[in-house]
Amino acid sequence: MGGAEAWRTHVVLLLGLAFCTAAFWFELGRAEGGNTLSWAYVFEWPLLGIFAVYMWWKVLHEDAKPSRRAKREPGLAPQYDGMLKAWQAHQAELADSQRAEGDVGEPGGSGAGHPGEQAPSGTP
Repeated sequence: MGGAEAWRTHVVLLLGLAFCTAAFWFELGRAEGGNTLSWAYVFEWPLLGIFAVYMWWKVLHEDAKPSRRAKREPGLAPQYDGMLKAWQAHQAELADSQRAEGDVGEPGGSGAGHPGEQAPSGTP
């Protein structure tokens, strides 16, 4: 971000911080005057101002790369590689057998349909 957009972001931040400061002083005066609920706002407005500064920083540096390293996906331990290949082969066999069984009940297939069904007879 640069140029006029950056200046607008700075101005919005300054206006927001001015508002948070004024609201803080207003609520502090009310809290000291006996309004106990205002004590929550005395702490809320500075936190909102800190959050505004954080968001201002993130908006201005949106193209920056994160400083943390990206997490890698955990790999498979070498001792389990053979087990993975065997499981994948078993899954492929199951898929093939399910495809073959699915063809049995289909029109033009070699079977009579589902188990327990009787084949249609030629006489009415």
